[in-house]
Amino acid sequence: MKNLRRKTLAAASAVTLGVGLAVTGGLAPAAAAGPDTTFLVLAPQGANTEKAAARVAAAKGTVVANYDQIGVLVVRSTNPDFATQVAGAGVDSVASTAGLGTALDEGETVEVSAADVASATGDPTKEPLYGQQWDMDMIHVPQAHAVNAGSSNVVVGVLDSGISSTHPDLATQIAKDKSTSCLGGVVDTSETAWNPTTSDHGTHVAGTIAAAVNGVGVTGIAPGVKVAAVKVVNDGGFIYPEAAVCGFMWAATHGMQLTNNSYYIDPWELNCRNDARQRPVWQAVQRAIRYSQSKGVLNVASAGNSNYDLAHKLSDFGSPDDGTPEARENLTNACLDLPAEAPGVVTVSAVGPTGAKSYYSSYGLGVVDVTAPGGDSRFRTAGVRGTTTDQVLSTTFNPVTKTNGWGYKQGTSMSGPHAAGVAALALSAHPGMTPGQLASFLEQSSVAQSCPDGVYNPAPLHPDGPTAYNATCSGGERNSFYGAGMVDAYNAVK
Repeated sequence: MKNLRRKTLAAASAVTLGVGLAVTGGLAPAAAAGPDTTFLVLAPQGANTEKAAARVAAAKGTVVANYDQIGVLVVRSTNPDFATQVAGAGVDSVASTAGLGTALDEGETVEVSAADVASATGDPTKEPLYGQQWDMDMIHVPQAHAVNAGSSNVVVGVLDSGISSTHPDLATQIAKDKSTSCLGGVVDTSETAWNPTTSDHGTHVAGTIAAAVNGVGVTGIAPGVKVAAVKVVNDGGFIYPEAAVCGFMWAATHGMQLTNNSYYIDPWELNCRNDARQRPVWQAVQRAIRYSQSKGVLNVASAGNSNYDLAHKLSDFGSPDDGTPEARENLTNACLDLPAEAPGVVTVSAVGPTGAKSYYSSYGLGVVDVTAPGGDSRFRTAGVRGTTTDQVLSTTFNPVTKTNGWGYKQGTSMSGPHAAGVAALALSAHPGMTPGQLASFLEQSSVAQSCPDGVYNPAPLHPDGPTAYNATCSGGERNSFYGAGMVDAYNAVK
């Protein structure tokens, strides 16, 4: 079984424990303060947070965000004994999130030069760079736009690293009144807070969903809809559980019908609910996702870039990604890739320009719901080297020069927004669907793809080794590589 692999962008802060001093006589000195640490404190399922908040105060903690609807508090405390002291009636579980930041699988951006942008000619959508958007033709976007290019009543929350509000392809597309930063689990609606700072990932994702048809750059799948920037990735490139909980809750309470989630939560790609360290995180995220669904939100998530069979979890030797990896063997399906494997979430694998599974894409029978273009730069050379234009072209923001542009990325981070964009078109053409109905419609309107025969490996000459990207597809018309099939924009609107 392949080990999980991913790229760490920055080191997370280590957990530091304060140590109390024993006093043999006289008055006890004030307890030594520990590091300022964030905790998730959960009330019992179905209960409000009133009793939990009282225990937090008694344990010298400060509530920075109260999600009473789901019984979850985000708390800061310097009390080294906070986790022990807060336990009791009204508190179901508690977990420090220090060291639980997950590195966004950023991928490299290959920017399109200004000269290439200037010399590009238009195509069916009259967008200069459309001729390089092979992914749009693959899912029949021009045909869909002739019927319905999306409704401004539909808002897609992009839970990511922020969206550049000055990008010429996105400036008119962002629902600023529904955008926020969720870093630290705390809402900050100022525009500077939800704009990108160290990453262009969210800007790229947003362009795939909704880049404007305006004679500039590229087109999005659903240029008539709006996107909301919900910033959950911090400047170090990490996603902490409290930010993800905040993101789902923000989408639920601010009229979004869809979210796109091109990340996983926790430093272990597989979050094991039977592990005491991880259970509170799993519970908090699950509650937030369920609440968002109850408020009419369909959440779309990427399957991951580890070429991992998510239906057969056996081992993980590459986690956590913010410290020294631990060997975890004999895993079971109690371990989940969140949010991709949360109930009701649409999970998306990736294909390249041929329509075959991208060499890196994770998969799994009963886990993957649909597939979509994510790019595959290695199939032409059997893995020896990459071909940039076989990746996905979209909007970018250069965090060094602070300039907007266009560029290529690949990953299931790119396939997820294709599915979210098609779902946004479907909801525009057929309003009123519940999240469950929309998820079913997305699958029913997809085009089934058959399993390849035998062991599949489009990159046998990859530097990682001749068998590093071996994978075997299982299932029939609905299968482990492609789920119900390739999303199709035209089928979604006709």
